[in-house]
Amino acid sequence: MAARLNRHHSEETRAKIQAGNLINRLQRHADGEIDMTASQVRAAEILLDRSVAKLSQIQHTGHDGGPIEIAWPIPKTPLDQA
Repeated sequence: MAARLNRHHSEETRAKIQAGNLINRLQRHADGEIDMTASQVRAAEILLDRSVAKLSQIQHTGHDGGPIEIAWPIPKTPLDQA
């Protein structure tokens, strides 16, 4: 097994992992797989508000106020260059 290049996660990486764990737990609660108290749900909501932007806070519009068209470039792979 190869050694990791960075032995310690950055604080940003740790925050993303923790937010992901909270989201997964809330999703399992919403699906009825686990039970959470109201205070647990509220605490998870508060912690997520601190680490993840709400969709209502993000607004994307085109230069004319219309929808944005996004085209993803396809990266070249070594097989494409042969």
